[in-house]
Amino acid sequence: VQLQASGGGLVQAGGSLRLSCAASGRAFSRYTTAWFRQAPGKEREFVGVIGGGDPSTYIVDSVKGRFTISRDNAKSTVYLQMNSLKPEDTAVYYCGTDFTTLCQGLGDFGTWGQGTLVTVSS
Repeated sequence: VQLQASGGGLVQAGGSLRLSCAASGRAFSRYTTAWFRQAPGKEREFVGVIGGGDPSTYIVDSVKGRFTISRDNAKSTVYLQMNSLKPEDTAVYYCGTDFTTLCQGLGDFGTWGQGTLVTVSS
């Protein structure tokens, strides 16, 4: 499986963006996929995850109610819908995937996309 993240850009605070994580390779629907982000000068942090097969989701408290994760298996794509964006959401967003359970560690995901930059202006 290979991943291609897209959808980032510059948006004003309060705005919305939808990030996409498109996969190549078969059986992606069975892969658990997560979104992480890395702000300048900070470590990469977990944002949310969606399971493979059973599309359970988990979102961290800091973005809960604003961000949602979904997947379209027909398009082999996982989405991160981001609403009510804040300047502190500015980061490079990465998607990672693996054939695993619902988890949230960096080491749990063996395949990564290249990242897409989200910049939120105040």
